[in-house]
Amino acid sequence: MYTKRIIEAARWLAIALALAGIVAFYRHFQTASHTTVALTLLLLVLVLAGNWGLRFAVGASLAATLLFNYYFLPPVGTLTIADTQNWVALFAFLGTAIYASHLAARIREESEDANARRRESEMLYRLGRQLLQPENVGQLLNYIPSSVANSFNSPAVTLYICDGDRIYLSDPKRISSPNIPWSATEIPGTVAYADRTRAEIVADLREAMMLPIFRSPVGGLPTAIPLRIGVRPSGALLLEGICLSRETMEALSGLVSMSIERAEALEDSARSEAAKETERLRTALLDSVTHELRTPLTAIKASISSLLSQDALLDSASQKELLTVIDEESDRLNHLIEQAVEMAQLDARKVQLDLKPLRVADLVNAAVDESRLANPAREFRVSLSSSLPLVLADAGWIHKVIANLLGNAIKYSPAIAAGQAPPIHVTADRQGDTVAISVADRGAGIDAIEQSMIFDKFYRGQGQRNRVSGTGMGLAIARAIVSAHGGTISVTSQLNHGSVFTFTLPIARPS
Repeated sequence: MYTKRIIEAARWLAIALALAGIVAFYRHFQTASHTTVALTLLLLVLVLAGNWGLRFAVGASLAATLLFNYYFLPPVGTLTIADTQNWVALFAFLGTAIYASHLAARIREESEDANARRRESEMLYRLGRQLLQPENVGQLLNYIPSSVANSFNSPAVTLYICDGDRIYLSDPKRISSPNIPWSATEIPGTVAYADRTRAEIVADLREAMMLPIFRSPVGGLPTAIPLRIGVRPSGALLLEGICLSRETMEALSGLVSMSIERAEALEDSARSEAAKETERLRTALLDSVTHELRTPLTAIKASISSLLSQDALLDSASQKELLTVIDEESDRLNHLIEQAVEMAQLDARKVQLDLKPLRVADLVNAAVDESRLANPAREFRVSLSSSLPLVLADAGWIHKVIANLLGNAIKYSPAIAAGQAPPIHVTADRQGDTVAISVADRGAGIDAIEQSMIFDKFYRGQGQRNRVSGTGMGLAIARAIVSAHGGTISVTSQLNHGSVFTFTLPIARPS
């Protein structure tokens, strides 16, 4: 306030000096006409109105009229006027100066108002972009107060949501109350703050939420902006230390309300989509399990019915064949149940991994030797660097992963003809903080559309599901095992040229 008075006094002094300078200048040049003097004084008045406002311009107009009468209208040196035309000129000057001051001041105010609206529009635009960043309602509600405070240069912003009486602050040390000046609630522990319970503050915020109109700051109170979704009040926004136009407050209220409503709608949509996807996966899983269980059970049932039939006269070879079918299908059924149990345990994170530093060569060679023993006609080519670091892994579970990838490579590679079949390649190399182990075959390959789905439970390729037996659980189990180790698994494939399955394991760090 003291500085404002000094500035105002300095402006009045500058006006007095300017008027005195104009009078002294034209008194020195006796040839100057009255019109020139009047226009010069009028120009000064217009400059003052355009820069300092109407009050200074009107004061300068009255002073200029007296000076013009005293120093330039005859009789010079008195405040009387001898000629009637000079009276007309004097009042015309005064009227012109005051009216021009009014117009200039009005233009200045409108210009300032337009600039203020432009700045507020820029603030709203900046705020709107910031409110698009949070991904859910919880993040958005915590983000709104600080974003509003930064966009509108407010020292503190309080957001109140009536659902659950939740309060969010841009500054944890300052909570705004619509009925107490913000300076009194600046620091927790002051008398004004300590005497008010949370229930009392919430009651005040509810009162602000129910305001029919927006309230600009009065007597140090914060700007109170009610938030509404449709016609239903949903909360309030309190801004300290700033004054906004009604239009900007309405726009701010709408922007914040719509951002909250949008985030809630997106969350509801995401939950709905997740529920639909869960139901779809549950249905697909049930169908797949039913199909996979029904196939071996049907074969077992048919074989047993044939053996028990009194009408069928079966020789020993036929009986042995049916018993073989029962045995194979029972093994298949048992294998399916074991895989389903493993998958359930991995999904529920009920598997305890025995992680130890292990050599990659030991893991790979153990699985390859087992595959060679079961498939002696197949050729396996192992290429491992001698400088591979130790990996942190559970030997038993990783053995399952490698064995599964090798088994798939054997099943989906071309059949052995005349003792010849494309070799299966197993390689490993270091990739940053992990070791990548790859199994490559020269099989039929996987269509690009299906490459992202083959790791799903019970999914099998469209072109292979009827040609090659399987449960569709192997790759899903492999992905779950690798994920539990903190690694990733992926496939690179091209139709008719084979596939490369690669999974990574973390490098074991010294204790």
